[in-house]
Amino acid sequence: MAVRSDGLQTEKRILQACVRLFLENGYRRTTMLQIFKEAQVSSGSFQNLFRSKDGVLLELVNFMFENQFGMARSVAGAELPPVYVYAAETALQITLTELNENLREIYLEAYTQEHLLDYIQRATAKELHRIFGSYQPGLTEQDFYELELGTAGLMRGYMANPCTADFPLERKLEKFLTLALRGYKVPEEELQQVLSFLAGLDMRGIAQKVMEELFRQLAMRYEFSPEGLVPQG
Repeated sequence: MAVRSDGLQTEKRILQACVRLFLENGYRRTTMLQIFKEAQVSSGSFQNLFRSKDGVLLELVNFMFENQFGMARSVAGAELPPVYVYAAETALQITLTELNENLREIYLEAYTQEHLLDYIQRATAKELHRIFGSYQPGLTEQDFYELELGTAGLMRGYMANPCTADFPLERKLEKFLTLALRGYKVPEEELQQVLSFLAGLDMRGIAQKVMEELFRQLAMRYEFSPEGLVPQG
């Protein structure tokens, strides 16, 4: 039992160190030596639990994506159809990457690394089947997984290119959602209603609050102070 307890404490220290370092410094700029020093663990102890930074990133991405749809539901409200939840969730993802460059890097890594991307796509396919199944009743969850292969690529492309004066956030969200919702066969009239709903929201303000809540939950889970991690404004 003592050995198991020591292992759990080591794992906890590694997760605490990695999450904080990833959010403070960025995923790629965080070195293994920084992790070993911050977590006070040896290379062997780390590799026995996670093998590489990627293993820790999977834990973090899992946590973030588990919470996103819940947060999006609170934005869309219980009365609106599920397509509004999808619009709010994807808009939040894109907007978060505009507020915090280290979050942008974490999301881009998640949409790039094969095993992380597969997790995202399979988990998202379940939500897509539930949200868009009524528009294409003949499609299975596997069909939506295959469609998600395309929309995940769209998502990464829009995340990877920061907004500019010529391509502001509002335009980026409109373009992404128009492509995605047409791909899922949402009727044009309803698509325009969803876009109008989204245009009426202060997405930057909402995403700022979501980011603060996300960092607060991460801090509670991994027991560190979120002070200084969240940019204001």
